[in-house]
Parts: sequence; C-alpha cells; structure tokens
Amino acid sequence: MTAEPDGSHGGPRCGAGGSTTARLGDALREAADRAATGLGDGSRADLAVVFVSAAYGSAVRPALEGLADLVPARVVVGTSAEGVLVGGAEHESGPAVAVWLARLPGATVAPVSLEYGQTPDGGMFGGWPPELDAGWPAHAAVILLADPFSFPVEALIHRLAEDRPGVPIVGGMASGGGIPGSNTLVCNGNTFDSGAVGVVVGGAARVRPVVSQGCRPIGRPLVITKADANVIQELGGRPALERLREIYGGLDPADRELVRSSLHVGRVASEYQAEFRPGDFLVRNVVGADPESGAIAVGDLVRTGQTVQFHVRDAASAHDDLDRLLAAAHAGGPPPAGALVFTCNGRGSRLFSAPHHDARCVQERLGPLPAAGFFAQGEIGPIGRVNCLHGFTASIALFERG
Repeated sequence: MTAEPDGSHGGPRCGAGGSTTARLGDALREAADRAATGLGDGSRADLAVVFVSAAYGSAVRPALEGLADLVPARVVVGTSAEGVLVGGAEHESGPAVAVWLARLPGATVAPVSLEYGQTPDGGMFGGWPPELDAGWPAHAAVILLADPFSFPVEALIHRLAEDRPGVPIVGGMASGGGIPGSNTLVCNGNTFDSGAVGVVVGGAARVRPVVSQGCRPIGRPLVITKADANVIQELGGRPALERLREIYGGLDPADRELVRSSLHVGRVASEYQAEFRPGDFLVRNVVGADPESGAIAVGDLVRTGQTVQFHVRDAASAHDDLDRLLAAAHAGGPPPAGALVFTCNGRGSRLFSAPHHDARCVQERLGPLPAAGFFAQGEIGPIGRVNCLHGFTASIALFERG
C-alpha cells in the first residue's frame, strides 16, 4: 500500500516499545502502546514490525495470527526470534517482545510474502504485491524476514541484482526455532512457517543500510592467482598458506592468537575501486587449510582475479567496526527517524563481555532513537552496492526522509 501524503505530518516518525510481561497478548499490547507514544499525535502507523521471543513457546503462533488486531498499523510484519532488542536493551533469553512503528507520510510501504518454487524454466519467487507491477518507487529498499530452512535468500539476492540492481535488502533470518516449520512469520493477517515476509519501502522515505561485519583486516590486499570453487590455491603467485605465514610473522602475539582462533578472508565486493577500505570486503570464514599444497578453503566461492585480504574478529574489533560505521552514518546529515537492527545470535553475550552491546552502541551514536530488532540466524545487508547474506554481523536499516 502507499501511505497518503500529508504535509502536516512532516517526515518519517517512529516509535519503539518493548515488554517482558509473561502473558504474550498483554506484552504485545503493552509494547504497542509504548511504541505508539513515539508517533506523537495518536495517528495510525503506516508500518509495524514486531519481534516475539520464542520463550513464549506455544503461545507464539496464536498470538501472531492475531497480530494485526493487537498492533494497529496499515502494514504489519513480524517474526519469532531467539531474542529481541528494543531501545538500548537486548533480551537474549526469557519472554520479551519488541514493537516498532513508523508513520511514513507520502512513502510507498508495500507488504510482501514470498514463497520459492521450481518451474520448468527454473526457480521463481511468488508473492510480490501487484502495486509494484507498474514500477518500484524511488529510493526503494526491501526489509526482509526469512525462514532459514525453506527460503533461499541468496537466490533472491541474485534475482533482485538482475531485476532491481541497486535496491538494498536489509533483514534477518528467523531464529525462533531450530527445525523446519518451527519459525513463525506474519504479514498482516496471515502467518507462515516457511518463506519470507517483509516490505518494500521507498518514495518519501529512504532506508540507509549500515552493515558491520565485526572484523578488521590484517596484512595487505592480495589477488587470487589460482583457485578452485571455494579453495584459494595461490595469492599473488605464491601458495595461499605461504602468504598467510608471511603475514603471521609480522603480527603481535595478540593478533597471532586471533589468527589461530578466528581467521577470516574478506573478498572485495566491487573490484572497480582504486583502493580498498575495511568496509569494502565481504568477510567469510576460513574453513580449512592443506599444509602440503598450501591451499586455504573458505566459506564462499572464489575465482582467479579477485582481491582478498585476511581478517580477524574479536569483541574489540566488532565494537570498533560498528562504532565507526554508525559514526559515519551520523556525520553530515540529519539524524534518522528510527532503526531496525538485525544482529547475529552469535553476538550479544556470546561475543561481548558487557550486556546490550549493539543496542547501546546504536543509541550512543545515533540516539535517542526508536530502534527495535532481533537476534538472527543470518543477517542480510549490502556491502557497497552488493547485497549479501552474513553471519556474526549487525545489519541495520536507518529510516530517513526520502
């Protein structure tokens, strides 16, 4: 649907509310009421995004089936999750809900509920709203919540790169259950245990992605000179492992320990650059090495001619990377109206010694800001202009005037 233009409402306005009340219906009402205060004048929201902790157990699906009645908005999407965040707080365990509301005057807010199917001509994604048939809005972006067991996000990324180049996708994989069919997704009055839901936003509202992979580079960029599938055989004409040992020899003891415990390879997302900065690399795990051949296997397909750089990850690197990117997003422009935060379930207390890290970092750099999100089983967001599926990442959608 498209929100009706109304100049009296100005630009986008957002609100976020949370609750840890034990009864899920009561928690949703309480969180929605708190979020509605951020809209100011009592008008109905154009968009509601809701995250419900899986700790509510069997109550989750019935509550989400009635979500459109509990959370008044023109478009309502949501998902079950391992944990949720709202404002500056992260609820990694126990019952908790987060409700995020946005009034987006003059903007396009088109709900999507996607399913993937095979046809004689190949895979097909069904469920795009008919109002997009005439064309997508200016500044279009996709907010996506997907089931990790049934929905091929990377195939969707490739399809949109062909059909809608330059449109960012920001979101996360549902984490409310560990087996197929155990997650619940909601789009308006419909619930699903497979596929993906979300919204296409554009026009008078713009989504600015901030994607923090939490790593820092070591050594220098190197060109792959021999590769096979996911195996880097040579870097700069020498065995890849030999290049890594050369870099390792120049590191301090702390970084040597990180190489042993959390080594990654970053692949440049776009080769059309004269120089590369930390945020230009799509970071993937190193999954193995062969001392005899000197080859290194990574969690991605690679090819000869690509530029890569070794990276390491720890709590300090993850903090510095997120803080730097948020500071850059804040510089030189008006503050965002709100944020949706999709952070990996491997972050939080599993990575940082202090609680509420990502939520607090957003507030310290951009707040006070209506923000909500969840701990995902995979995060979606662009590196440069290339959409990617990530792990151990914080992918953030900042809502601004279009």
